[in-house]
Amino acid sequence: MKSLNFIFILLLSQVVTSQVYKSSEPLAHTYSIVARDSVTGNIGVAVQSHWFSVGSVVTYGKAGVGVVATQSFVNPSYGPKGLALMEQGLSPQQALDVLLANDTGEMFRQVAFLNTKGEVSTHTGSSCIEAAGHRQGKNFSVQANMMLNNTVWDAMANAFEKTNGDLSDRMIAALKAAQGEKGDIRGSQSAAILIVKDKASGNSWEDIVMDLRVEDHANPVAELERLVKVQKAYDFMNNGDLAMELGDTKEAENLYLEAQKLFPDNLEMKYWHAINLLNNREFNKAFPILKSIFVQDKNWKTLTKRLVKSGLLTIDDEKLTEVMQL
Repeated sequence: MKSLNFIFILLLSQVVTSQVYKSSEPLAHTYSIVARDSVTGNIGVAVQSHWFSVGSVVTYGKAGVGVVATQSFVNPSYGPKGLALMEQGLSPQQALDVLLANDTGEMFRQVAFLNTKGEVSTHTGSSCIEAAGHRQGKNFSVQANMMLNNTVWDAMANAFEKTNGDLSDRMIAALKAAQGEKGDIRGSQSAAILIVKDKASGNSWEDIVMDLRVEDHANPVAELERLVKVQKAYDFMNNGDLAMELGDTKEAENLYLEAQKLFPDNLEMKYWHAINLLNNREFNKAFPILKSIFVQDKNWKTLTKRLVKSGLLTIDDEKLTEVMQL
């Protein structure tokens, strides 16, 4: 087996030399966090910028490998190349060193790598626009440039370390802390969060835990936080649907109720909970819910009849008639 140093040298020789900053490169001056959840092992990256669709420029991740944030005068190749190097076995620091050594515009870059072990490497180039800096901690790195104040990265780090919750909660807290320090000197426009699993399943669609973007918004961090909450509600719904498909109607009801706690005004969540109650023959609970839904949108009543044909609703003709009369 080739030594890690040999692989490092070989990959170093294969990396195409980047050109110095060109006007075509995205100017994603921003703040971001790369982090690992010590409980689940999930890894993620989150970002905010006064730049359109920052998530399409800054954030990269691959399950079982790591995550990357590449910003300031962005060299997008740091994302896929950094992940490829880490996948070959290089540490985040080794991978970042390879790319910086072959980038004549490294002084303009701000980049952070994190792998599934929680190891991090961060670079803030000498020509990044003030205020610029970064701070590393256990299982995370926060970095920012073109901030109004030089207190941003410390505030982000403190928020991540002190916040309870899952990885998305803690990363959102870091973004909010940056905003609390006035954040980007230009203001706000877009935000994104990407979380992948610590181990790849071989099915890429199963490896993404969360991939949300706010492309253009007056308060993108607040909107991103709202979307994270909505996704968590739909995660409960999806698991409830799976339980319903498997015939575990009691578990389905529990999951549907958890979803409604997060998104109480969503008619669809209420509807599938009520359908599950019908399947459990808990008509006294189901009928009031369905009646309130049908008053707001009669299409749900039409859908109910169709569920019988598909086998998703098991109900006799008499009770179905009662439902249709609600």
